[in-house]
Amino acid sequence: MTETNRTTPCQIAIVCPGGPITRELAEKIAEIAAARFGDEASLHFHEQCFASAGHFAGTDAERSAAFLEVANNPKYDAIWFGRGGYGACRLDDDLFGRLNEHARAKIYFGYSDNGFLLARLYKKKIGRQTHGPIVTDLNREGGEAAVARALSYLIRGDLSDLEPTVKTGKHCVAFNITVFAHLAGTNWMPDLTGHIILLEDVGEYLYATDRAMFSIMGDRNVQSAAGIMLGRLSDVPENDRPFGASEEEIVEYWCERTGVPYLGRADIGHDAQNKIVPFGALASA
Repeated sequence: MTETNRTTPCQIAIVCPGGPITRELAEKIAEIAAARFGDEASLHFHEQCFASAGHFAGTDAERSAAFLEVANNPKYDAIWFGRGGYGACRLDDDLFGRLNEHARAKIYFGYSDNGFLLARLYKKKIGRQTHGPIVTDLNREGGEAAVARALSYLIRGDLSDLEPTVKTGKHCVAFNITVFAHLAGTNWMPDLTGHIILLEDVGEYLYATDRAMFSIMGDRNVQSAAGIMLGRLSDVPENDRPFGASEEEIVEYWCERTGVPYLGRADIGHDAQNKIVPFGALASA
């Protein structure tokens, strides 16, 4: 993806594969988009975003249908995920075989639990998957800047807020550690041979991070990677018994144990400073 000067508005569809968002939040996002980008873009919040079925933004069938609808619709240039949380892995498994040529031309943008979908789409080479801020990041401190960062990339192809490693032209992917650990060993995990894997997390005990790294580093797709980089681990709770190693020491330990290079820190995280990581190699690098 390169920076572009659009002649027609960028059409962005928002769906929620996990939990719902409020209409108030959608209105605030639309106001920001209009104020900053004017008629360069048009945002379309699918009605499913506001549905409720227990923990989720509608039933599994409703969330699956909404994703399939916007993905296959030639009207939309990009799909922006509204919220993380949990639920993306519950989408109908057969929908990926029903995605058409229009779905293959889109950008899929988000992070957190949406990493399940980014992984599956990347494995099947459907569209352009990108780790970056989601709609609910507006609720974070500094959230408007995060939302503007996402929209600038989607609307203008702005590459100024890419995570620095991406700019080297190397193949990269980015995931939440907990989500990535649950991807390990499943048929949703893509081939990561030669990739740099950027990882982040939020709200997890250090022992849970250590356990997640055991699962991650045991996956053969990860063992063929070019290396691991560690983003920010935020809001780490205090356990009743100290773990005895820092977050970075944990990742270094598992990298050394499995022979995958540890490549240092990355500028991603569950925060408003979360940088953008297109999956694969940056074409313009």
